[in-house]
Amino acid sequence: MRNQEASGLKALEKAGAEYRAGDYESAVATLTAATVDEGDYLELSYLLGLSYARLGRFDEALLYLEQVVTQSDDDERSRQCRFTLAYVYAVTGRSKLSEYELKKLVEASIETTQVCAALGHANWKQGRLEEGLRWYEKALALSPENPTALNGYGYLLACSGKDLEKALTCCRKALDDDPDNPAYADSLGWAYFRLGMLSEAGRYLRAAAGALAGDAESREHIAELEKAARAR
Repeated sequence: MRNQEASGLKALEKAGAEYRAGDYESAVATLTAATVDEGDYLELSYLLGLSYARLGRFDEALLYLEQVVTQSDDDERSRQCRFTLAYVYAVTGRSKLSEYELKKLVEASIETTQVCAALGHANWKQGRLEEGLRWYEKALALSPENPTALNGYGYLLACSGKDLEKALTCCRKALDDDPDNPAYADSLGWAYFRLGMLSEAGRYLRAAAGALAGDAESREHIAELEKAARAR
């Protein structure tokens, strides 16, 4: 039993080092081959859930992340898993579930920039634009230069038609911070479009569309741009 425990702990240490190094495939391979003591199973689930999420293998990620959240105390590990669960639900189109996990973090007084921005996105995806704006405002109050919050807030302002100049400023700041981010380019293009600046809008929307191939929202923006250009 002691040898099994020792080998299990070594596997967890090795997988942890692989995860921190960004080698998620190796971390998964190490963990799936490991035999761990019952007391260490949640640590294995924690590392497997995070690794699968990083690899975009969301079904496997959910299986392990949910085990950690439901079976462990409300500690830093479970909170990280809850936030990752919210992310997985968001990218797989389950915004209501994403919002549920994020609200649990808020109830535990974990109201960080990242949590507030994610709640902004979750509310907007469920059609609650005003509430989404309020959460992005909270995110920016905590971290005024956070590019995710700037982009989300600017995009929602553009969608609402409110304060389009501010929308443009926010989206431009986000893209300046991360010039290769196609989602930020799409947001900036949409802000230009809502201002009626079609030439500038086309520059950013088309660049984003090339990188966001298959994204429904990006396609809708291009369709709106082409429709407006034909009407001129």
